[in-house]
Amino acid sequence: MSDGRPRGGPARHTPAPTAPRPEADRPGSSAHGPHPETDRPDSSAHGPEADRPGSGVRSPQPGPPAPRTGRRDPGAGGQDSADRHAPLPTQTPRAGAVGAPTGHAHARDPKLPAADGAYPHPEAPGHPGGPRPVGPYPAPDAHRPVSWDSARHTGAAGHPEPPPAGGRYPDTSGPAGRARPDARDPHVPAPRGASPDTLRPDSGSDPHPAARDPHIPAPRGPHPGDRADTGTGTGTGTRPDAQDGGPVARAHPETRDPHVPGPRGPHPGDPADTGTGTGTGTGTEGHDDPHPDDHHPHGQDGPHGHDHDHPHGRARRPGHRHHRAGLVKVVAFCAATAAGSMLMLRGNEALDRLAAPAAPDSRASAPAAPADAPDPGRVLQIVAHPDDDLYFMNPDLRYSISAGHPVTSVYLTSGEADGINAGAGKEAGAAPNKPAYAEARQNGIRAAYAKMATGDHTSAWKRTVVPTRGGGHAEVDILVAEPQVNLVWLQMREAGTVYADAPDSLHGLWDGRVSHLESVLASGTPVKQRFTYTKDQVVQTLAGLLERYRPTTVRSQDPTPGRFPDTRRYTDHQDHFYGARFVQLATAAYAKDVKDRPHFAVQNYLGYVNGSLPSSLDPGEAKEKLDILDTYAGLGRQDHCGSEAGCGDRKVADHPSGNRWTESINYARGTSTSWLTSDREHGLWAFKVLDGQVAVWHRAGPIGSWSGPKMLPGTGMDPGIATVTLQDGRIAAFGTRTTFGAKPADYGREVVYAVQQRPGAEEFGEWQSLGTPETADENWTSDISAPAVSVDGTGQLAAYVRDGAYTLRGRVQRPDGSWGPWEKYGGAALHGSPVTAVDAAGRRMVFSTTAKTVVGWVQPGPGAPLGPPTPTGLPDTTLPLTAQGREGGVRLWFRKPGSGNVRTALITGEGGLLKVNGLTDLGGLQGFGSVTASGHVLAGRSAGGQLGSDLGSGRPWERSALMFVGAPSSTTTGRGMVSLAVVGLDARLYVTSSADAPEAYLAPWQPVGPRNATP
Repeated sequence: MSDGRPRGGPARHTPAPTAPRPEADRPGSSAHGPHPETDRPDSSAHGPEADRPGSGVRSPQPGPPAPRTGRRDPGAGGQDSADRHAPLPTQTPRAGAVGAPTGHAHARDPKLPAADGAYPHPEAPGHPGGPRPVGPYPAPDAHRPVSWDSARHTGAAGHPEPPPAGGRYPDTSGPAGRARPDARDPHVPAPRGASPDTLRPDSGSDPHPAARDPHIPAPRGPHPGDRADTGTGTGTGTRPDAQDGGPVARAHPETRDPHVPGPRGPHPGDPADTGTGTGTGTGTEGHDDPHPDDHHPHGQDGPHGHDHDHPHGRARRPGHRHHRAGLVKVVAFCAATAAGSMLMLRGNEALDRLAAPAAPDSRASAPAAPADAPDPGRVLQIVAHPDDDLYFMNPDLRYSISAGHPVTSVYLTSGEADGINAGAGKEAGAAPNKPAYAEARQNGIRAAYAKMATGDHTSAWKRTVVPTRGGGHAEVDILVAEPQVNLVWLQMREAGTVYADAPDSLHGLWDGRVSHLESVLASGTPVKQRFTYTKDQVVQTLAGLLERYRPTTVRSQDPTPGRFPDTRRYTDHQDHFYGARFVQLATAAYAKDVKDRPHFAVQNYLGYVNGSLPSSLDPGEAKEKLDILDTYAGLGRQDHCGSEAGCGDRKVADHPSGNRWTESINYARGTSTSWLTSDREHGLWAFKVLDGQVAVWHRAGPIGSWSGPKMLPGTGMDPGIATVTLQDGRIAAFGTRTTFGAKPADYGREVVYAVQQRPGAEEFGEWQSLGTPETADENWTSDISAPAVSVDGTGQLAAYVRDGAYTLRGRVQRPDGSWGPWEKYGGAALHGSPVTAVDAAGRRMVFSTTAKTVVGWVQPGPGAPLGPPTPTGLPDTTLPLTAQGREGGVRLWFRKPGSGNVRTALITGEGGLLKVNGLTDLGGLQGFGSVTASGHVLAGRSAGGQLGSDLGSGRPWERSALMFVGAPSSTTTGRGMVSLAVVGLDARLYVTSSADAPEAYLAPWQPVGPRNATP
């Protein structure tokens, strides 16, 4: 966010409230994210500002977190500064709402009404103070068991089980934060023989070669010193995952993983079977038996070959022994055959390991080869202004840095604004100095990143100069203590205004109104030679940085944020989304021209609109985010940087929370949870966008080998793919595609789909376009959502999007395969992407969120037109929704605002009327974003950035080690099996599985396909 006044919202270190300033919306008063440069001819200083902030309630103070009700006090807060964007379209003002962007670079246009969906800070007592460990797995007692209602478990008659007294289930969310990056997560057991230090990835490189990557727990083979598998009778065999293979051993050390085959047939080289009776055998190291009294204490041959399995030590006759051995082998073979079906979801690598289990005497066996440890991934973030990353990409940024992953942030502009580094009270008497203000913002960013990486905001940086492919020079800062953390300063001129016309800007350069954009060098930068960039040179500069850092995850701002319906003004700063469009061109050029590189995924983030939506972060995460902004602003710090320009952004200091931006993070794209699906032969298919193309992974049948990623032809694909199975068994993949042309007006987006050529085939047809309900980019900046698709009971296929006017639009396929027009289905102030599913009667339901509730549509009957928008009465929710046909209706999953807890409700519909049944809180591990649900498995991003999962009634939520991009996805596979998948920050697919049973556990995560190339 850049040029502008201090961000809106409650004052942090509350200065005395000032009288409203008279400059409401005259030309030149616009402000961007942190600091606007005025449009007056002198452009030297800000004019007066309307409605100075300062009267609102500050962010929650330290203390124990209080439960959120999902509603906020409409009386808290005050008006925001001039020329910041209004939070939401089509919403009415609300007294005292803190909903519009203010001051600092994101001033709200005072002519625009405050959004109805704007929420002041929650008046919770506060947040936990100190750092909290974030690890792949919680300690055994880290979270209380969460009760679980009919979301995934039904009674004998198929009806939901009633909730406990009071209708609510206990909130088991425990506080979660981050540990120092140099400390191994205490909840993750180190691999045998590895010290905690060996688990840490080196800067920009792979983890220590001798250590298994701690982010992917994998099954292990026998280890020297393990006890032999000497279980008696038809007892279970070795447990490859009983020691450090995942949540099984940690959460329930006395329960055998049901996915690991127990009985096995004879193996070459096995010693004679000496087990007796039908007692259960001992697991590896002999401590996993849940029923120790069910077998004799000496159920194995002693070291000298004597038979000790009889309670009185009597030896058996040889004939009897041979007879028993033969019987055991037959039974074991049958059991092993049955257990083979449980392997279908473990991935091909796990199958290979489990196909030849270790000999009983592991002392004579060589240790198994280490699991295929993933590259931890390399993240490259590209933002318009210093602090856009802190406001709109955190806590993802902090999670990556805390994990020790390589992270590079690129700043397109200097963020020089009006050149005055002062809060509102001192602004009038300060002289403008744009290079100095740009330096102060750099100093603040370096302090913030140093604090996230080392805990010390004064940690040293090495500052260098590198030539760019565009013919200029960039400053590159490397954190000395954590050299995998880099900052790149391109130092181009910023627009200096949120909405107003500013030809000397990224917008003007994109539209061709200026031939080149000048640099604004920060004082103190090692770059001394000024330069200019043409449009193509900006693209080449960014493509060169992509080639230099070879990221596997690219983070960018939202390139199509849309406009307000009434004023047609953008809902985000023009530098934000035109900068993101330059990133789109650069990633396309990089993907096309550079072949020797890893695959990469892209994640886009919402900007100013976050302040108008329900808070997506729990109080603890919001406080962590606010603390980082405090550091950036230089609050409470002395002259730690030794710079006359200042050690932080004083414009932010008045309101470091911005327009409630520290309370939320939301992805602009890639929130679909239907990208993993299964076919009629129980095969698995995964669809994700890599390198601007759709990548497909496939596992043939329940235990086949994986193939992929195979790239479908066609470029320009936006993040996020939704799939649907057609009536004939073929799979159809839907998404959106961005198109570029010779003229700026040629930029656009369209809905596209590709259909499998025949059921089970790896070949798909060409991408076909459904067009877009929008008329032109000039009207709505191509702001359409990702499509939601479903097939109703008649086999009718339909696709729905939220359009740029924040209403629902859709197209329905006709019986002859052609498509009808984009129909208008109404609704108002919709946000995010709609979701759709079909109930037991074959009726299609569609749902979308507003800032206050969820709106739904339902077919009166299969094949009928969709009915009108209908209120559901559900409370406000965060983005996004997940829908699935269950229990006779459609079940929704979503998150409670200001909490991260997962909620669920069953929606039924008769005669076009929607009814909500059993709104239930399922708890969680905080976190934000999409929740996927299949069978008994429920999973989503948890605090710390890893995957949190809930596997059933009375079970605690568990946190896996995987950090991932976008949304998780899951699907049922065959009868009684569930698959769950994510794409890691290394742009590689990871899959796990679980039996769809009350006491099942997730198998260890398995990587699919070849290792993504390292730099």
